[in-house]
Amino acid sequence: MKSANLLKSLKLNTLISGEPGTGRHTLARLIMPDAVLLHGDDPDLFQRIEKNPQLIIDRFEAVEHYPKLFQSLRKHGGHIVAIADGGMEDSIGASFSVRIVLPPLKERPEDIPPLLEKFRSEMAQFFGEKGMESFEIDRERLDVSQNAFSLRKSIMLQYIASRIQEQELMDMTEKFLSKHMESQEEIYRKMLYLYEVPLIRAGFKRYKSQLKMSQVFGLNRNTLRKKINEWQFFLK
Repeated sequence: MKSANLLKSLKLNTLISGEPGTGRHTLARLIMPDAVLLHGDDPDLFQRIEKNPQLIIDRFEAVEHYPKLFQSLRKHGGHIVAIADGGMEDSIGASFSVRIVLPPLKERPEDIPPLLEKFRSEMAQFFGEKGMESFEIDRERLDVSQNAFSLRKSIMLQYIASRIQEQELMDMTEKFLSKHMESQEEIYRKMLYLYEVPLIRAGFKRYKSQLKMSQVFGLNRNTLRKKINEWQFFLK
């Protein structure tokens, strides 16, 4: 953030690299709020450089003729913020005055709480609900495998799950099963996990005891234990 604020007033070519969803575009837009955004494979790239003193170039790895691009920038007095996937900082990084590598979100736990609040606010606007205070995020179920993209999705799904009605749940399950109906044999047996796994998970979370779960479920302990062993892959 300190580098980005400083770069607002400096004409320095900057490379921002990292995985998708790490905030590359947000950071680039912070540095150049009014710059034109285009892609590295834009056929009019060099014409754009002639007409625009500032450019944000996404998918910079798709650019052909890097030397020609930087020659054009020097000739026309322009500068760029380039956005690229991880790994480019070594191959072409020497051509940039500033290089910023954004680590994946799993390595930035301090950034997750403010993102949670941002996405909570987005959902309140999207669903038109003011009472978001009653929605509790299960932090053990947050998905950061695709950084902010999967984090936003996991929060959205949690919110929907906390508000969904029986008929809506059945409709969603029907659509899911319809997609797999023709490609599956013994689909009834194979798809039982869609009901049994969530039930067992909820039982463990609520009762913490297989004995109590078997009593509430109306199953004997051996049957419950068999079910737990059968679906242990999903219960890890």
